[in-house]
Amino acid sequence: MMSIPIVTVIGRSGSGKTTLLERLVAEFKARGYRVATIKHHSHAGFEIDVPGKDSWRFAQAGSDVVIIAAPDKIAQYEKLERALSIEEILPRITGVDLILAEGYSQARLPSIEVVGSESKELISDPRQLIAVAADNHALGLLDGLTVPRFARDAVPEIANLIERAVLQA
Repeated sequence: MMSIPIVTVIGRSGSGKTTLLERLVAEFKARGYRVATIKHHSHAGFEIDVPGKDSWRFAQAGSDVVIIAAPDKIAQYEKLERALSIEEILPRITGVDLILAEGYSQARLPSIEVVGSESKELISDPRQLIAVAADNHALGLLDGLTVPRFARDAVPEIANLIERAVLQA
């Protein structure tokens, strides 16, 4: 079975990772791709369900897996004994052409690092880095890189690189 291509978008807090991912999803959808996204959340206890609703009440009562099914979408969440690695999450995703993930800088997956003007050095492993997206003030800090550099708002060009590097590879 062929695995679904994945690119992680990494960078320091406030660098613009979420905005870039949001715009990349829209760009790939406009190109006809089916896209999944994964958001790495490093703090336990986030709430995905609405307190007081039936599915929330099932989870509060002790259900280990909760599924909400409607005519137009389905959602599933489950209680975990430990955090899952991205490698454990990926097999759960089916029916898409591309997975875009925010975070997981240690996963050694193809990555685009988003750099803000406050950044002085990259956080990525050079072996996983396929490009850097930076605000205009930070582009000059990246001289000497051997990977493509883009302005953060160069979304079509970044999408072209992802197509060449991981979708057509």
